[in-house]
Amino acid sequence: MRELLQPMLASLLDAPLDDPHLVYEPKYDGIRAIAEIAPKGRVRLWSRLGNEKTNQFPEIAAALAKWARARTEPLVLDGEIVALDARGEPTGFQNLQGRIHLIDASRASGPSNPSRRSDNAGPAVAFIGFDILRDGSTDYRDRPLRERRKALEGIFSRTRSPILRLSEQVHGDGRALYEEAVAHGWEGLIAKHADSLYKSGKRTPDWRKLKIVHEQEFVVGGWTDPRQTRSYFGALLLGVYEGRDLTYVGHSGTGFNEKELARLMALLKPLEIAECPFTPCPKTNERPHWVKPALVAQARFTEWTADNKLRHPVYLGLRDDKSPRQVRRERVRVQSPGFRVQRAGSRSRSQRTPKREPGTQNPEPRTRASVIDQLSELEKARRDGVLELPDGDRLKVTNLWKVFWPNQKLTKGDLFRYYARVAPFILPAVLDRPLVMKRFPNGIAAPPFYQHRAEQMPDGVRTAVVSVVEKRPQIVGGSLKTLLYMTQLAAISQDPWFSRIQHPQFADHVALDLDPSEGVPFALTLDVARWIRDELDELGTIGVPKTSGADGLHVYVPLPPGTPYDAAVIFCQIVATIVAHKHPKAATVERSVKSRGRRVYIDCLQNILGKTLATAYSARASDYAGVSTPVTWQEVEDGFDRRDFTILTTPSRFERVGDLWAQLRKAKGIDLSRVTRLARNA
Repeated sequence: MRELLQPMLASLLDAPLDDPHLVYEPKYDGIRAIAEIAPKGRVRLWSRLGNEKTNQFPEIAAALAKWARARTEPLVLDGEIVALDARGEPTGFQNLQGRIHLIDASRASGPSNPSRRSDNAGPAVAFIGFDILRDGSTDYRDRPLRERRKALEGIFSRTRSPILRLSEQVHGDGRALYEEAVAHGWEGLIAKHADSLYKSGKRTPDWRKLKIVHEQEFVVGGWTDPRQTRSYFGALLLGVYEGRDLTYVGHSGTGFNEKELARLMALLKPLEIAECPFTPCPKTNERPHWVKPALVAQARFTEWTADNKLRHPVYLGLRDDKSPRQVRRERVRVQSPGFRVQRAGSRSRSQRTPKREPGTQNPEPRTRASVIDQLSELEKARRDGVLELPDGDRLKVTNLWKVFWPNQKLTKGDLFRYYARVAPFILPAVLDRPLVMKRFPNGIAAPPFYQHRAEQMPDGVRTAVVSVVEKRPQIVGGSLKTLLYMTQLAAISQDPWFSRIQHPQFADHVALDLDPSEGVPFALTLDVARWIRDELDELGTIGVPKTSGADGLHVYVPLPPGTPYDAAVIFCQIVATIVAHKHPKAATVERSVKSRGRRVYIDCLQNILGKTLATAYSARASDYAGVSTPVTWQEVEDGFDRRDFTILTTPSRFERVGDLWAQLRKAKGIDLSRVTRLARNA
């Protein structure tokens, strides 16, 4: 039971806002609570650290007890306790301060106790349920989220209490919810994989926090003397743990009223110590007083500065559900939810300028321009240096002036600038996917080598052990720092798996790789792509074409969730064989190069578990510095020169036409049973 009462935790990782595999919920800014409901409606509320909260929120316990009094089986729910504003809407964490320290239940106010309104009464609160862990003897944790949600909705359909609520949830497209979050000042969104299991006490990438404002916990290491007429203290001195050391990150002198100043002073005084708890000890504007690092404060701030300090921190309140030793700097490992573009066809201004995360100081495209400017200055000076990234992280870069493409005299710096500019397009394409590196440390004219294992990666570069192939860590795509770090290692292309680390054995899509023999004109490759599209039309599914960035063309097809790689390969082989059978003079499935003749080989073997292809928007080590470029079927019909798509020419194209590759992520997977009928009729 103790394990059951430990909530599953979300990772501070980015996620696309339009993904058919994800569901999106508001990130409620309150206290995480597990509600344990025994038969006959006996209720206990537990925080994430195992502290009982029942007496602090008696009206929630009473509402749950009344609702569940007819039950004969135990029930365990996961949710959030939130403060309510005057309209009964969830509001910020700081409004819970009066309730966190409330002991006398008679002082609680709320919809169930409206007569208790007074200056000393705590704020109205509610319990918002978003998961079910157990119902009677049924343990729901080993069932997918979509099934748990259905069970939760069935249970909550019987409540009419304004104190008991069900979280809002949308499937597949969280953009409207994100805009609502921005408009209403929510803390952010939670993106959850619809098939994720509930892992008690674990923090996994199956659940992701998409923060809109910068807000996190900090350890209080001291206070400063007040200035002028200020009472009690001037500012709190805040820090985070880095290993065993408490590192100073800034001071907060705003967000307090007189009552909170007095309450905090009463808590700080008994903790006062002689020695500074920070390493190293910071300099302060006013005389400091040090305390034992036992208090955790929540603060909002505008950004992390280049020297890893908080800009404009505002105190929100103390937390008693977080251990000081667990407080670390929360690093968003990829760009914000707004670091994206709209789908093709949209002509809003955000298509030209990807939207930024509200509250950030360096909006797009200025943040990318800043990185590009730094790269240009270092390369011009022919010196190594450290890039300051948009989220405050840093990355060492070297040899930017080294020539990678001799014919065009394009350098490593040119490759860096390309990836910095197209990051909003390529990051969603490689998100959560293991990556294989083909490294060209001396440019494309020298021999490359492959690197699968991720060794001695810097902080902020995500890795994971993908045990379905081999128990070794691999780089996982999705962050700007990872993208640029791989560029620093001279990995020219981005080569992801067809599956994600959450479910590595299941392919998300399949690719038909069109490889023309030497001397075959590219126009014939376009013909074969059109014939593949015709067969896919018969199957009622889409194909998404892109250039390979070298000589060929790829056609990707979305697969339904849970498709094994073996099934993906068989599907690909059936479609390829039908096209080759109908057009034997132009297309072939012969693996032997000698047997292909002057035809286009339709390769299906890249769809094997662990194999990779260069992703959309990836640069390539082709002699013309090509880019694997998504194209429309109309462009395939009209014809084009693949060599027009290079690291110099494509960024402006992508900003003009939008993310053509997004349709692959959003598309419903093909009904694989239809391909057998197609084969019989061929």
